[in-house]
Amino acid sequence: MTESEHTFLFADLVGFTALTDAEGDERAAAVGAALQRRVRTVAADHDAEGGKAMGDAAMVRCWDPAAAIRLAIRLVEEVDSDPALPPIRIGVHSGSAISHDGDWYGRAVNVAARLCSVAAGGEVLVSESTLAEASKLRRITLGERRLHWLKNVTEPVAARTTELTSPPRRISRFMNHCPLVTRRDTHATLGRVA
Repeated sequence: MTESEHTFLFADLVGFTALTDAEGDERAAAVGAALQRRVRTVAADHDAEGGKAMGDAAMVRCWDPAAAIRLAIRLVEEVDSDPALPPIRIGVHSGSAISHDGDWYGRAVNVAARLCSVAAGGEVLVSESTLAEASKLRRITLGERRLHWLKNVTEPVAARTTELTSPPRRISRFMNHCPLVTRRDTHATLGRVA
């Protein structure tokens, strides 16, 4: 990527407005704060800049498109693991952007936000331009290519859903019979399983 190109990730909690109406402002603030803590932690783990917190949404800037995709998938896993949080949806796009007064502006930012708005709960929607920049993604499954006509974007944007590839079936059966073995343990030993 050139110096003016970046990868942006937008994340948004699904149903946050309904949660606020049903459970009140205090609960909504607690849920928003829990999301922002997770975003900062996961962003730091993936060498990304936790850019902007917006209540039930966040923007993150990444230097590496592959790291951005892995970050997005990890963030979905983190949020899904907490039953107190509603599902999250994420859009990821790479392109040009500029920084001004501590914020980011440009087409890449806009497209990432619009992809987020059309993603389903629990879904990571990644533009094909980002996937092309990321090149090979090990253990990532890509969904079907879809064209999206995004609000105020003049051309349709091709994107795919992404998720971690499930461990091999034999490993999954092993994990079901050995509850003390975690998914992280199996990924670390996959190369040594006979």
